[in-house]
Amino acid sequence: MSNEIRSRVEKYIKGMEERLQKIPGNICDKYRKILDLARQYTDDAKYYLEKGDEVTALVDVVYAEGLLDSVIFNENLDIDSQISKKVFVGGTFDIIHPGHIEFLREASRLGRVYVSVARDTNSEKIKGRKPINNENQRLEVVKSIRYVYDAFLGDEKDFLKSVERVKPDILFLGPDQKVDENKLKEELRKRGIENIEIVRLKERINKWPHSSTTSIIQEVIKRYCSQR
Repeated sequence: MSNEIRSRVEKYIKGMEERLQKIPGNICDKYRKILDLARQYTDDAKYYLEKGDEVTALVDVVYAEGLLDSVIFNENLDIDSQISKKVFVGGTFDIIHPGHIEFLREASRLGRVYVSVARDTNSEKIKGRKPINNENQRLEVVKSIRYVYDAFLGDEKDFLKSVERVKPDILFLGPDQKVDENKLKEELRKRGIENIEIVRLKERINKWPHSSTTSIIQEVIKRYCSQR
C-alpha cells in the first residue's frame, strides 16, 4: 500500500510542477506571493516524500494545488486542475478525537478530502441525541484539520446533494456508517454520478482509549456525574 501511495504522490508533485510552469509571465508577476508559496509547498512535498513521510508530502502538495487553483480560477486560465482525485467524506464530527483524525488521514491518502458536516437536525435523527457542539462550531473545527481540503454544511433534507456538489471520484465511508453501497451507487447513477469508487475503512483505528464521541461522553459521565 505504501508503494502505491508513494507513486500517487510522486505523480501529483510532478503534475503540480508542470502546471506551475504553464502559468503565463504576466500572471506570475500579478500573483507572485501566492505562486511562490505554491512552489514552496511543492518543494516541501518533495522533501517529505524523500524522507518517507508520504502523508505529509500529500498534504503539502494538496495545499499547493489549492493555492494554484485560486489563481487559475480568478484569471479563468485553461490549465487542467484534475491532478488529484476528489474524496468525499460525510459525518457529524462532534467532539473531535484521534479516531476522527485517523479517519481523515486515511481519506487523504486517496486524494483531496471534501467533508460534508452533518446538520444538527440530521445528526440528532441518526444518533438519537443532539450533538454537543452545534453545526457551525463543528464545521469550523473540521475546516482547521490539516487533512481536509474543504468542508461545508450538508443539506438538511438530502444527503446526496452534498455528493452532487463535490462530484467526487471516491466516496470514503467509515466502518460504522450504515450505508448499503450497492443502493448508494445506484442512486448516484440516477443523479448522473456514475464513475465513482466507494471505499470503506475496514475497522476503527483504536490506538487510544477514547476513539469515539460516545466513549468520551461516557467517560465524562463516569468521572463527574456518577459520583454525585
